[in-house]
Amino acid sequence: MLELNNINKTLKDFQLNNINFKVEREDYFVLLGVSGSGKSVLLEIIAGLISPDYGSLILDGEEITRLKLQKRKVGLVFQDFAVFPHMTVKENIAYPLRSLKKERIEIENEVKRLAMEVGISHLIERKPGSLSGGERQRVALARILALNPKILLLDEPLASLDIQLRHGLRGLLRQLNRNGQTIIHVTHDYEEAVALANRVAVIDKGSIIQSGLSTEVFRNPCCTFIANFIGIKNFFTAFLEKDNYLGVRKARINDHITINILSDAEAGKGSIMIRSEDILISHKEPEMTVSNSFNGYIVDILPSRLGFEVIVDIGFKITVLVSALTFNNLKLTEGKKVWISFMASAVKFIKS
Repeated sequence: MLELNNINKTLKDFQLNNINFKVEREDYFVLLGVSGSGKSVLLEIIAGLISPDYGSLILDGEEITRLKLQKRKVGLVFQDFAVFPHMTVKENIAYPLRSLKKERIEIENEVKRLAMEVGISHLIERKPGSLSGGERQRVALARILALNPKILLLDEPLASLDIQLRHGLRGLLRQLNRNGQTIIHVTHDYEEAVALANRVAVIDKGSIIQSGLSTEVFRNPCCTFIANFIGIKNFFTAFLEKDNYLGVRKARINDHITINILSDAEAGKGSIMIRSEDILISHKEPEMTVSNSFNGYIVDILPSRLGFEVIVDIGFKITVLVSALTFNNLKLTEGKKVWISFMASAVKFIKS
């Protein structure tokens, strides 16, 4: 549906470098990156607010690289609830329909439909100053949807909202996408991307460093930056041995510790990643055969949104995520000796 081919742009001391990706019809595509990574600049290029220095944008087979915003059949919603404060909600939604010279009854029906779709039918006679941030963002969405855009472009749409309002608006965005609306959504929030995206591209310093299905990118980050960005704590320098036994290979963490791993990567230096939720913790050595078992002692315990992060020293420090129920049942405390275990298939190797 939308193709970006070798998009480059220089803005003072910042550059977008050879951006390439595709967005398919009905995708919920998230551009994920830290502040200053270039994600908003890229969104503005897609919208037509900024022209690339070179490269091309193709929408449904038509090149739109130099087309103005009004002719691109895309709709851009900014972070700051850009609605007209002197107009009612009804007038805000109707504004683009009037500019399209629609008939009065058609405008009235479309305003009612859009207000119902975004959940603000009860607010249409009010002005934006009396609305909450989440309600104003819904007005902005309805006004853009009135243009029937092929792609809805969202620039950090949830960043200014509190947790409760954010949850409600996420639900609305998911529903719009389920109804067939293609969406490109810019955010720095990993959890937001997990909750919404079916496809994701991670951008850093003006370059796309990994893209694909969100489940694949978040399960198998290609580099330390992405692993750190999405909150994976167990990321260690390692050396992958060449030899294997029935497909299982050794990754040396240091002179004393090796980890069993399933990998077809080339032998040599790299990093291993182990998700903290894939590690089990117990008082005794596991009776069942597992690929990796180590004893150690607890050096720190940190509360987590999902339970507790238990840091265990096994010759190097490794983080285990446990539920509150498991934590209480095992009576885990600092200094306590424990065993940790995980499967070879839970270990990912990234070549340097």
